[in-house]
Amino acid sequence: QVQLVESGGGLVQPGGSLRLSCAASGSIFAFNAVVWHRQAPGKQRELVAVMLSGGQTKYADSVLGRFTISRDNAKNTVYLQMNSLRPEDTAVYYCKGEPPAGDDYWGQGTQVTVSS
Repeated sequence: QVQLVESGGGLVQPGGSLRLSCAASGSIFAFNAVVWHRQAPGKQRELVAVMLSGGQTKYADSVLGRFTISRDNAKNTVYLQMNSLRPEDTAVYYCKGEPPAGDDYWGQGTQVTVSS
C-alpha cells in the first residue's frame, strides 16, 4: 500500500513563497493522478492543482499563474510551488493519489499560514 507524506508547510508573509512536497512510499506512477487539495477553517476542501500520470496539469482559477505543480519521477515526489501567497491561501494542504481502481490515498496534510 502506497503512503503519501506531505511536507514544506509553514508561516510565510503575504507575497512570499513556499514549496510543498508530496512523497510517495512507492511509485508515483501507481496513480492516475496526484491532486493537491486545501481546506481552510470553516470552509469545504477544494481542489488546488492536478498532475496527471502523463504529465498534464490543471489548476484552480484562484491559484492559476501563482502555483505550479511538478513531479520528480526519480524521487516519487510531487511538488506544489506556491508564489505570491495571499492570506486567503491559508489552509491545510493535502495531497491525494488516485489509483486506477479502489480508494484514493490521502496524506496527513501540512499547514500553510500566510500572515504578516
